[in-house]
Amino acid sequence: MTAFILRRLGFVVLVLVAVSMLVFTITALLPANVAYLILGSFAPPDQVKALELKLGLTDPIWQQYARWAAGFLSGDLGESPLMKRPIAPMLWEAVSRSLMLTGFSFVLIALIGVGLGMLAALRHGRALDHGISIATYIGIAVPEFFWSIVVIIVFASWLGWLPASGYEPMSAGFWVWLTHLIAPTITLVFGHLAHVSRLTRSSMIEVMQSPYVNAARAKGLPERVVVFHHALRNALLPTITVLALDFGRLMGGIVVVETVFAYPGLGRLVVFSIQNRDLPTLQAAILVVAAMYALANLVADLLYAWLNPKIRFGGHVS
Repeated sequence: MTAFILRRLGFVVLVLVAVSMLVFTITALLPANVAYLILGSFAPPDQVKALELKLGLTDPIWQQYARWAAGFLSGDLGESPLMKRPIAPMLWEAVSRSLMLTGFSFVLIALIGVGLGMLAALRHGRALDHGISIATYIGIAVPEFFWSIVVIIVFASWLGWLPASGYEPMSAGFWVWLTHLIAPTITLVFGHLAHVSRLTRSSMIEVMQSPYVNAARAKGLPERVVVFHHALRNALLPTITVLALDFGRLMGGIVVVETVFAYPGLGRLVVFSIQNRDLPTLQAAILVVAAMYALANLVADLLYAWLNPKIRFGGHVS
């Protein structure tokens, strides 16, 4: 298992190095100029040239990348030329807020999605199965910005239960903090339940018809033990992979949701950086998103190997 973990960690490192090169190269080729962003659009060309030399913007791109990567590894992400603030604390603050939102949504998607998939599989072909399928399909068919508007209209405007936008820290009170998370969490959950529930349903239906499940029933084991101990563990294998992918989709989905709800997280920071051509902040934010996506897939691989030992032993269990 140790060798398996090391191989996967090595793969994650290679992916992040490749992504960092791609992100830096693409952003460096954009028409935006950091020197003009700092000095202003109408700055004299000689001042712009001097600042470019000072910042090393005239160096070969590989030297610029090496400096940027070394700073990233040391935790020094530089300073935002637009906001005149160090990028690192601003970025980690945004990441922590987005991780809270993504974490709540991910847990609800996993629990509700697996639960709905199990119910649909155990009632295969019945009204409950069809109802769950229709509801989850609607969730995935409707874009997230529409669910955001629906949640705001229903829970903020009509019922007045939740704030329409914004964020409050926990120091303002636990309930105040929680109410600002509920609306964007509901929006994210609606849009991602179908992936998990549909795959769990299909896997459960297939596993429930397998010989070892029939053998467990023939032994007289209670149906609860058959479902949870014998069937669910194997049915969750493909679901784990989808959950890891859904975590990546959540990190992409927060861009829309955080913008609609004016939630000051990583997604909103990315949009702000793009709109204002803040390239250093944009580079750091995109690489952090890629790192979280890669780590989510690493966790999925480890869980997959734990549930199915054939994977970590190369398909042969001794």
